[in-house]
Amino acid sequence: QVDLVESGGDSVQAGGSLRLSCAASELTWRWYCLGWFRQTPGKEREGVAAIDSAGNPLYANSDSVKGRFTVSKDNTKQILYLQMDSLKPEDTGIYYCAADRRYGGNCPPWGRDDAYKYWGQGTQVNVSS
Repeated sequence: QVDLVESGGDSVQAGGSLRLSCAASELTWRWYCLGWFRQTPGKEREGVAAIDSAGNPLYANSDSVKGRFTVSKDNTKQILYLQMDSLKPEDTGIYYCAADRRYGGNCPPWGRDDAYKYWGQGTQVNVSS
């Protein structure tokens, strides 16, 4: 049983910042591709950002988050982060972290959410105008 636990979701005003965290002590963090996804109202779940086993950040081809979100991880603490700045009301949604063992390999391509083996329960982000 692997549990990914997200935290950091909150209600903020537009222009504000939040840092989401995801922890899973059962996994060897550096062996995994780790991703952030979100489910916004009325839309399908979409990829936001990921970080591969080598620590390279990857961002979904979405102008909606480009330049505002930063993904990072701490292998020692085994925590995945998503720093979200200049938040907009359209960023409102549930944010999920996911993990898939990809030691030395690439993360799954965007759109292949099914390739991630482990998922968290999500953390709610609300951005008001």
